[in-house]
Amino acid sequence: MRRLGARNVSVLAVAAAVVSLGAAAPPTQSPPAGTADRTPVKTPVAAGYGGAVASVDADASAAGIEVLRRGGNAVDAAVATAAALGVTEPYSAGIGGGGFFVYYDARSRTVHTIDGRETAPRSADASLFLENGKPIPFEEGVTSGLGVGTPGTPATWDTALDAWGSRPLRQLLRPAERLAKDGFTVDATFRSQTEANQARFADFPDTAKLFLPGGQLPVVGSVFKNPDLARTYKELGREGVGALYRGEIAGDIVRTVRKPPVAPGAKRIVRPGDLTTGDLRSYGTVRRAPTKVAYRGLDVYGMAPVSSGGTSVGEALNILEPTDLSKATQAQYLHRFIEASRIAFADRGRWVGDPAFEDVPVRELLSQRFARSRGCLIKDDAVLTSPLAPGDPKKPVACGASGTAAPTTYEGENTTHLTAADKWGNVVAYTLTIESTGGSGITVPGRGFLLNNELTDFSFAPASPAVHDPNLPGPGKRPRSSISPTIVLDHGRPVLAVGSPGGATIITTVLQTLTGRLDRGLSLVDAIAAPRASQRNQATTELEPTLWNSPLRAELEAIGHAFRQNPEIGAATGIERLPDGRWLAAAEKVRRGGGSAMVVRPAGNPSGR
Repeated sequence: MRRLGARNVSVLAVAAAVVSLGAAAPPTQSPPAGTADRTPVKTPVAAGYGGAVASVDADASAAGIEVLRRGGNAVDAAVATAAALGVTEPYSAGIGGGGFFVYYDARSRTVHTIDGRETAPRSADASLFLENGKPIPFEEGVTSGLGVGTPGTPATWDTALDAWGSRPLRQLLRPAERLAKDGFTVDATFRSQTEANQARFADFPDTAKLFLPGGQLPVVGSVFKNPDLARTYKELGREGVGALYRGEIAGDIVRTVRKPPVAPGAKRIVRPGDLTTGDLRSYGTVRRAPTKVAYRGLDVYGMAPVSSGGTSVGEALNILEPTDLSKATQAQYLHRFIEASRIAFADRGRWVGDPAFEDVPVRELLSQRFARSRGCLIKDDAVLTSPLAPGDPKKPVACGASGTAAPTTYEGENTTHLTAADKWGNVVAYTLTIESTGGSGITVPGRGFLLNNELTDFSFAPASPAVHDPNLPGPGKRPRSSISPTIVLDHGRPVLAVGSPGGATIITTVLQTLTGRLDRGLSLVDAIAAPRASQRNQATTELEPTLWNSPLRAELEAIGHAFRQNPEIGAATGIERLPDGRWLAAAEKVRRGGGSAMVVRPAGNPSGR
């Protein structure tokens, strides 16, 4: 703790060439009537030289590109982009939260990761969310000081920059500081997310003052400013991130958690937390070895526990590899994808937790032997029943299970992901979060940022009394996450990087994007845009409307699948290295209002890239 195989390469080359034909001339976008044109053009795909950034927000992507243009590297750009997302995506990320950072170093051709997950107070135990022996109402954990963990995002930036960055934090925070001071243009997504939280935000005076000025929702096309956050960023730039863990900001966080400032007359039960200045002082990120699996001749690297992303995506890929998905019909492909996801979630529920507290068998979960023992459960003409019992990766039994099935616990669905690459070939896949949309709903007075409610990612009580739950709270423990930043290499060189928000749907979104790109011949931007399904060891599989309304649903229901509709699953971004040396950045076309993909030089001579 710190205080492509040949077939795949040809498929990628062909698809990349098709995508790049239209990437040089992004569509134009007019600003809202009566506002200044202060927002960069938002386009879901771009290809060029000098480096690339993809995020959900145009201002944030532009912040990263500004750093790259001035000679910064991918790590510098990722930090600048993340800081800007703390301004424009404050309900998804910010310095009050945490995340997971995956980095490819071009010089050594190695992948490194940083666990910047939030931690429980040192006073926490398995009864953190219990009262009189029973779990408290979930909402009383979500909107409370009780659900707030020690933030890990500032420490993640510090760790990454210290190890691989080339620019000081104060310089990288300037674009975000400027954005917070001068403001950004409110879009429909920001307004709708504010509206969804309106009653909750109104119960906290500092949150209401910032996000509901005058008691009103922000107007689409208006300019939203956050001067308190601008001053906080300036302080962090001047004093370093230690100011948040040991200085006045730390004191402000602790006071807010221990005595949440609730509006007079609010009827909401807002439980205090037990976070202390000692908890903040003792926080440290963890440099973990990445997970790794081989898939179609490529090496797929992900985030190790306490994230379940790397093990779950990796196990599902191992299960899917014996099937030639490129020749499968769409229904056959979705059937296999759904069942592999179901199995991976059954196994993660039993085995994955904070490795400082639990014996997590990462190597065994990702072994081909275990994948064969679980993959043989999948039949072409039948559907597995959820909740499915887990297997035992230490003692695999062909088509067998170990112990009792337990349901999948809930995980908040709002997060944000960014990908960045530079002219030297370094790549970052970074997912950061404050958990629920709007986190705890509690803004630190005078500081301009929301606190997380990440501790609600713990199981409030065991999912099943008969099954060991590795994700119960504990002192200083990190709650399990589904965050899945992923980097794919071909003989040590980057092929693509991808990640997504979406709580537990992150795992299925990344898995579907990878298989869509590597197996199904989709371009990266189309793999990201493809209609999604998500199965998480539950009785029903979630479908986005396009699949819900498709004949494919009836075809899958005929063999036993059951579905429910989800209007939107995830919001991925990715970066791909094209055969001619250009970077291709890709983001959502529609989800969350569309994402923003940018490159340093959309066209030009590749020499000197």
